[in-house]
Amino acid sequence: MFKKFSYEEVSSQNQVKASVQRKIRQSIAEEYPGLEPVLDDLLPKKSPLIVAKCQNHLNLVLVNNVPLFFNVRDGPYMPTLRLLHQYPDIMKKLQVDRGAIKFVLAGANIMCPGLTSPGGALDDEVDAETPVAIMAEGKQHALAIGFTKMSAKEIRAINKGIGVDNMHYLNDGLWKMERLD
Repeated sequence: MFKKFSYEEVSSQNQVKASVQRKIRQSIAEEYPGLEPVLDDLLPKKSPLIVAKCQNHLNLVLVNNVPLFFNVRDGPYMPTLRLLHQYPDIMKKLQVDRGAIKFVLAGANIMCPGLTSPGGALDDEVDAETPVAIMAEGKQHALAIGFTKMSAKEIRAINKGIGVDNMHYLNDGLWKMERLD
């Protein structure tokens, strides 16, 4: 999704009204209960919240010109990897084996066998259409953020095809864009 993402992709930036800001904060708080204690620091009520609309129905949530969250169409808000590295326990995690790492870092979707092989790990509580952090075997930080296509139990049972859509990965366009000025 962010493979060739750049400033030119941003079509408009709008400061949102207080009511819209409350809705965004509420939906982020519901999706990521682990962020509740630091949500006031991340999305301060007094500083302006800017939503940047991009091509392909993508929205970026910016605070002080730093992208913190993104969503596609009206889907759930997902944190950027920089934010996820600061607060690693806010999302459910799936782990890929060593063989899948280079493909995930090239932007490929995560296939079921990469999650079910001996180096992979699945959290059985993960449902279909859930934002997840993609961890790598033997690594400390997440290497991608994905959106599950099927539940963890289905991934284990079917073990074929795409299990997780790769939304944002290390070194993609959004990762390289530390600030949106």
